[in-house]
Amino acid sequence: MQGNFPFNEFLKNSNPSNNKINNIEDLANKNIIEDPFNIKQSLNQPSYNNSSLSDDFFSAEELDMMNTEIHNSLKLLINAQKYASFFQGDFFRLMNIDGERAIFSTTTNFIKSFIEKNLDQISQSIVNTLGKSYQIEIIANNNNNLAQNSLSQHLNNGPIEPTQNRPKSANEISFSLDLEPVQDDLLSQVESKYIDHVSDDYNNIVIDRSKTFKNFVIGPSNNMAYAASLAIAKSPGKAGKYPSLYIHSNSGLGKTHLLHAMANGIHNQYPHYVICLITARDFMKEMIESIRNKQLPEFRSKYSDKVDVLMIDDVHELKGKEGTQREFFHIFNELYQKGKQLIFTSDKTPQEINGLEERIKTRLQWGLVVDIQKPDIETRVAIINAKADDLDLFLSEDIVNLIACNVKNSIRELEGALIKLSAYSDIMKVDIELEMVKEVLGLRDYEDEKKITIEGIAKQTSQYFKIPVADLKSKSRVKDIANARFVAMYLSRKLASATHEEIGQFFGGRDHSSVVHAEQKISKQLSQDPMLSKTIMTIENSL
Repeated sequence: MQGNFPFNEFLKNSNPSNNKINNIEDLANKNIIEDPFNIKQSLNQPSYNNSSLSDDFFSAEELDMMNTEIHNSLKLLINAQKYASFFQGDFFRLMNIDGERAIFSTTTNFIKSFIEKNLDQISQSIVNTLGKSYQIEIIANNNNNLAQNSLSQHLNNGPIEPTQNRPKSANEISFSLDLEPVQDDLLSQVESKYIDHVSDDYNNIVIDRSKTFKNFVIGPSNNMAYAASLAIAKSPGKAGKYPSLYIHSNSGLGKTHLLHAMANGIHNQYPHYVICLITARDFMKEMIESIRNKQLPEFRSKYSDKVDVLMIDDVHELKGKEGTQREFFHIFNELYQKGKQLIFTSDKTPQEINGLEERIKTRLQWGLVVDIQKPDIETRVAIINAKADDLDLFLSEDIVNLIACNVKNSIRELEGALIKLSAYSDIMKVDIELEMVKEVLGLRDYEDEKKITIEGIAKQTSQYFKIPVADLKSKSRVKDIANARFVAMYLSRKLASATHEEIGQFFGGRDHSSVVHAEQKISKQLSQDPMLSKTIMTIENSL
């Protein structure tokens, strides 16, 4: 629901003759009902100005109507599973609009903690519904339903008997029982924190100020994407090296972190730039809405004339959408010709996206195309240590190695494992120990993994370079063969933990000094040659 909210339809004149109460403070002071939301206390807080309180009091019916519209807007801004789990029904309800505050209730402090992670979306829903922003106050109260019913009864039927003087119903008694949560409930809380982290929910992206280049862990798998992103943050658009950047990788490997880091970096360097960070799906929704409202020229103008940096996440979502692709094509051309910065991410290369027009594939490849591979073991260890520091989590070295060797495919899963451990430790009130980690995360001893051998490394290197293993073992000094041999020797030291003598013996009976030379040469080149980093990562991931 867009536009200004029709307050005239909701506001009603105060009438002393009716039974409605016109002032929240009066309601609390007269003790007509209990004060479950600490209204008096809130009014006395120095952070609020009592003079800003409205003299008008919304009826229960009016609040319900506003609550419904806010929820309808919220459904479009939040992942459906998350909405159903933490917002639907009485989990999140508008209780009052009081001056500059919108007061919401929720059932428990646990659910409140999840709701507060989505304040930006809630604020946007309020603006969409009421036409202006309000300070959001969320109150967790297990007697929420009782308070709402009491308030409704008073507004409709006049004063009711004070709660402290009347008998409690069975339902009310059940609310007041102070029961210890059972084991299954605690484990469910742990699992919810993990699911909340790993769910891939980036609709209506708000730039995350916490995602920066400083807390992005760099390794051979992502150093080229990192270097290109950093260069763009320092000098975006035609003035820089990469006016168009396309990053592709599997989900959870850091593409979105780099998007936010670039947005933050550009904003810090060029605060006057207009930055648009959006998903391809939301871009399509916005275009469809503009067509429905006959505002397509305004949609085109917004992107072509006003945006300095266009960042589209998951651009592969445009596949098969001919109308959206047509608009995207014209917007891309205009921004590129004006020297604006274009940044895209996807889970595939442009050529691998079926259902995408060839002319768009071509334009996506006009700039720099880089990929992010799965992180190697050293990078995974670094990520675990960095994230553990953020969570104030102490992990012994054997626990770090256990997690790093078992969780390989996604940084998001790696971080999710630590969040799960942190939640388990806090909720169950136990220390993090090796056996507990194995049980909670379902991990096995990393010593039990498939053993990587020199022979296995030689075979994978041979397949990658299309050079027979026999040539790698030969005395040949042909450049291509020697380079492949150096890579195999480097990986044998890194992954198989073999000695220089063992490696030299395997590769044609060479002296250990030859292996040392190969190891040093590859290590030095890795810091200078992104393509070599990609080669190393590809071979390593195939083992």
